[in-house]
Amino acid sequence: MTDSNLSADALKGRPYDDITGVLVLSDGSVFWGYGFGSAGDTIGEVCFNTSITGYQEILTDPSYAGQIITFTFPHIGNVGANSEDVEAGKPAARGLIIREEITAPASYRSDEHFAGWVEKNDLIGISGLDTRSITRRIKDKGALTGVIAHNPNGDFDITALYNKAIGWAGLEGMDLAKDVTCTNPRDWNSTLWSIGNGFGTLEAQKAHIVAVDYGAKDNILRCLSEAGAKVTVVSATTPFDEIMKYKPDGFFLSNGPGDPAATGDYALPIIKQMIETGLPIFGICLGHQLLALAFGGKTYKMHQGHRGANHPVKDLRTGKVEITSMNHGFSVDGDSLPENVKISHISLFDKTVCGIEIADKPIFSVQQHPEASPGPQDSFYLFEQFMDNVQKHKVT
Repeated sequence: MTDSNLSADALKGRPYDDITGVLVLSDGSVFWGYGFGSAGDTIGEVCFNTSITGYQEILTDPSYAGQIITFTFPHIGNVGANSEDVEAGKPAARGLIIREEITAPASYRSDEHFAGWVEKNDLIGISGLDTRSITRRIKDKGALTGVIAHNPNGDFDITALYNKAIGWAGLEGMDLAKDVTCTNPRDWNSTLWSIGNGFGTLEAQKAHIVAVDYGAKDNILRCLSEAGAKVTVVSATTPFDEIMKYKPDGFFLSNGPGDPAATGDYALPIIKQMIETGLPIFGICLGHQLLALAFGGKTYKMHQGHRGANHPVKDLRTGKVEITSMNHGFSVDGDSLPENVKISHISLFDKTVCGIEIADKPIFSVQQHPEASPGPQDSFYLFEQFMDNVQKHKVT
């Protein structure tokens, strides 16, 4: 390892006496700031998210495993934290970078200060950084590995942190679904949240769906139940024969982290067997990418990825434009898809593939997150479309 990309100024150490945090990127750049949350250091792919709300949901989204999130919105923490705005039992992100110091919460739904929530969940954060500069760096150079370090004493070995950053393998070729999938099957019947009532419970069951958990967000499962599905959640490595013992009316392939090609080593044989049943299939995010791979398509690592709640997606079937939430660093290669796989949605930012449907089968998938409500509900129809497919093909 070498520290040749580190500047002389970076090696001098912290510029101010009260500095307690530092971000060291694999290109040799160093950003000084103020650590919060747990002390120590954490490594991951540094990405940026443009959402102005939902920081708790973002940090607990299993799709963020292996990543450090730079929030471009400066006022992170302003609505505090609560026990309802989470997408999994614990945060999946490895750390967070913010511009302003976390402020006191100003929301009737807040249960605790966000800084306390970060510390309680063993996350490492750093504030006081020029997040615009970091975002531009990622935009220009692509995904960078970074290390956040937090030391209340302000002592840091910059060379060691840099060597750790350049020594990390990165997300390409990395299977992370096995790290975030459930360990045991579970039944899910919770429905969407409403003011004054909290989360509801499934009452009128229309069909039984088996959801393969590659890192599923809880709100996706709630949306399935809201549409009338009794959901059984199984792990990413559950054999096909075990899945079929639940006698499903359809299959759902969840979101998740990592390289879809790596996850595909064990996921694709199972998905191909699902396809052979003729039952409806719906995939989101990683599930979308895996479905494309199962039909012979390819995926690739994106330059900077799509992460935010303001991404316009066009439904090519109707011409409708939806405002969507996205979180992905890999994409389906549209040119690699066979003739029977039709592109149904595209990103209006860069024309990347955001949806596919199979011409001769009740199977479709999308890259965006229709459960995340950024539009606020522009894409909820996808859950209804899936359940309509299930009803049409249900064996009575």
